[in-house]
Amino acid sequence: MNEFEVNLATTDGQMECFIAQPDGGQPAPPVIIYMDVLGIREELFDFARRLAGQGYFAILPDMFYRAGRIRFDPATDGIEKMFNVGRALTVDMAMSDTEAMLDYLEGNNDAGDKVGCMGYCMSGQFVVAAAGNFPDRIGAAASLYGTRIVTDSPDSPHLLADRIQAEIYLGWASEDPFVEDNVIPDLSKALDDNGVKYTSVTHPNTQHGYSFPQRPIYDETATEKDWAAIFDIYERQLKQ
Repeated sequence: MNEFEVNLATTDGQMECFIAQPDGGQPAPPVIIYMDVLGIREELFDFARRLAGQGYFAILPDMFYRAGRIRFDPATDGIEKMFNVGRALTVDMAMSDTEAMLDYLEGNNDAGDKVGCMGYCMSGQFVVAAAGNFPDRIGAAASLYGTRIVTDSPDSPHLLADRIQAEIYLGWASEDPFVEDNVIPDLSKALDDNGVKYTSVTHPNTQHGYSFPQRPIYDETATEKDWAAIFDIYERQLKQ
């Protein structure tokens, strides 16, 4: 495995990205990892390494770069610091960042053509929006307890369902105050009405954030089920 960092030029500055890729010299299917609100940290690097270990070119962008090089230290920082930075990151900004990553991947001989993506928490909206905005590039997408996928806004990501060509995986926590009760049925209806191939799983006895091993609410069973399902989709849609 090879890992390194690159800085990509975007319309708003320089975006630092962590990359993990398999050894072997052959093009590997790329997967974008959209971070959760706690930002760049070792847990997310480990997710990128896991993807690389399964044969994928993982790219993890620091999408908070507009506010500086933000890192969350639980010993000294209040969580509200990260929420404030996260609230300032719009879907339009994330799609601009996504376009920069897709341009980088298109010119990289180590990366394959069809792109996967995955996101947690606040990035669920970015996963669905990316699938809708870049249907010719995004072949598979996964959202884990994603927020703001369904809103009353005219640019709500679920309204892009008619453009999505990717296969979608949606993993949800059974107890999640950050995902309103209407989100799962409304999103499912939008995907069903537009013939999108998707899987939606609500894991019993889980809480928002269950995917992260360093949290007390980590649920290994639910997390491994998600990974297995996501890798199945990536295998079908990105490696064929």
